[in-house]
This record gives sequence, C-alpha cells and structure tokens, in this order.
Amino acid sequence: MSGRFVVIEGIDGAGTTTQTARLVAELMMRGHDAHGTREPSTGPAGQLLRKILGGAHAPVDGTTMALLFAADRADHLAREIVPALQRGAVVVSDRYYHSSLAYQATETDGQFVERINERARAADLAILLRVPAETAALRRARAGRAIERYDDLPVQRRVAEHYERVFVRLGEEGERVALVDGSQEPDAVLRELLALVEAIL
Repeated sequence: MSGRFVVIEGIDGAGTTTQTARLVAELMMRGHDAHGTREPSTGPAGQLLRKILGGAHAPVDGTTMALLFAADRADHLAREIVPALQRGAVVVSDRYYHSSLAYQATETDGQFVERINERARAADLAILLRVPAETAALRRARAGRAIERYDDLPVQRRVAEHYERVFVRLGEEGERVALVDGSQEPDAVLRELLALVEAIL
C-alpha cells in the first residue's frame, strides 16, 4: 500500500510548522495514519543546517547551503519519508525541495539548485501558504524567534516572489500544487488544508 506525500511551504512566519502539526493531528483524529516531518530534518545534515541557519558556524556560501539541503533531503527521503509512505501513511512535511528553489536561488544559481534536487521524489500535493513578508516578520517577532540566516525583510520578499514563480511553473509542468491564504485565522487555513488533502486520499 502506498501513502500520500503532502508538503506545506511558505516563507518564515507563514505558519508552515503550526499548520503541519495541526494537519497531522486532525488527519489522525479522522482515522488516517499520518506522519509529520520537517526540513531541515533530524538527520546529520539537517542538524548541521540548523546550526548554520542559527549562526553557529563561520559564514557558509550559497552553493554549499544548496548542497547541504539537497544532501539532507536525500537522507530524509531514504530514512523517514519513503518508509512511512510504504506503510501507507499520509506524510506531511514542513518544507521540501520547493524551499530550496525559493531560498537557495536567492544566493546561488537557480538551475544548479534544480539539478541537485532532480532525484527528489515529487510530492503528491504541495501547498504554498501565502503571507506578506511584513506580516511574517511581525509573527516571528511576536513569537520571540531568534534571527536566522534568511530573516532579513528584503530577503524574505525575494523568497516570497520566488515561491510564487516556482509554484506557477511546477503547476504548469504537471505537479499538483495549491495556494492558500496564510493570513487567515489558523482555523480557516486548516479547513482549506484539510479539504485539499482529503481530495487526494
């Protein structure tokens, strides 16, 4: 039995982490085998990435970041995502290769980023939570989150623009994608996510 792979994307502060957790919990309440995960993952490359994002290392260039994210993704797939899908679970990931296409493309060649992610399994559904960069910045500040590598407002604006272009292009290429207004109340966002996910189950 094969499961379904759902990805939730968006800029920092869009609500991807919150909605991933809420979606997984709601799916389980409705009787589905659901598994939540995230990128960077809990694997060795993912742990290193989280340290770099938090500023714990000397500066790392954009090409290296893109390679590290691709390596983490390959490990994440083999170690966690594929086994869960094979048992029939609905896997919901807080970020996936769409993030690399949006974030790493702000600091290195976008075609290079695409090439090193070519072997990553496509999601059955990728959802972009659309939130203005200014709104997302306010959310991060209110939550008291530490400032990370990509948190500058001009960077977040560019990332948001990249996300829009990435989702349009991938949709035109045949990937199942959806756009959701992440500025709504959390319950309204969750209702939209549930409807989208249940349509593919």
